[in-house]
Amino acid sequence: MREKRRRLREALPFLGAIVLVGAMAWLLWEYVPRREVRYELLGICAGLFLLAAWWRAWVRRQVADFADSLCDILDSLIAGEPDRWPQIYEDSLTAKVQGKLLQFYDIAREARRESQRDKQTIQELVSDISHQVKTPMANIRMFAGILKEHDLPEEKRQQFLETMEGQIGKLDFLMQSLIKMSRLETGTFVLKPEEASLADTIARAISLVWAGAEKKEIALETECGSDVAVRHDPRWTAEAIGNILDNAVKYTPRGGNITVRVRPWQIYTRIDIEDTGMGIDPDHYHDIFKRFYRAQEASGQDGVGLGLYLAQEIIRQEMGYITVKSEQGKGSVFSVFLPS
Repeated sequence: MREKRRRLREALPFLGAIVLVGAMAWLLWEYVPRREVRYELLGICAGLFLLAAWWRAWVRRQVADFADSLCDILDSLIAGEPDRWPQIYEDSLTAKVQGKLLQFYDIAREARRESQRDKQTIQELVSDISHQVKTPMANIRMFAGILKEHDLPEEKRQQFLETMEGQIGKLDFLMQSLIKMSRLETGTFVLKPEEASLADTIARAISLVWAGAEKKEIALETECGSDVAVRHDPRWTAEAIGNILDNAVKYTPRGGNITVRVRPWQIYTRIDIEDTGMGIDPDHYHDIFKRFYRAQEASGQDGVGLGLYLAQEIIRQEMGYITVKSEQGKGSVFSVFLPS
């Protein structure tokens, strides 16, 4: 039914032209007295009719060619071969439509690539999480089985319970880190920068690692004027600096030193976190900021490899950046740059 209606709509202009030419011919035959004039006018009407028919056929041919060219372009794009159809460099409707189709194809192709990258990232993340969770879960099951099946002395029992508590704490730390990472990557939270004292933010960061530093007899020093104010989110910036300090405490031997220095510059305010730890191989400067990365020499320390990654993401969202300079066996300096 729709096809019949479409054909009828296409035929209506042609039928109208026939009726119009017929009416003109009849009027000329009836009201023009001279026969020569009649034939001349009838010839003109016939010529107009033929010209209209030719025009209609030409337009239909142009539309058909345009539709065929679009179909060829779409077939090449669907097949993933945009270069199969030669690009038209002229000011025509076909060239304009082809350009828009190629632009849409590039956007769709980039979206597919982004989707594939996201899928790969998710797969890698699931694999990393599985690897990180496997060891503490296995330890908890093992100690739970021992406690359940054996009658142990109270001292040994307490020791196993404390070990289990440590493994549970590791799992909790991992889950909290993953939640923070997810919130950062998906943009489900918004930083709230404000003009705030940098000394207070650093004090909050140091409070997060004070107990661990005191336990290892590590001296914590700060060089920051109380009048230094920077536009930043105090809570999340303290989290970032605290993660760097936490790494410094972990990898600095007993009796070492950690110093936090603040240097206001014209464009950025620089925060140096210097330690006397084991140092970092220059080949791994970029690796240490990767998710779940842990150097082989750091495998003996607690951690899941998310602290520096989270610190970098937080500072990056504040339009800042982090650099590192280190010498193995002598310590490291992490520099946080925040816009002034």
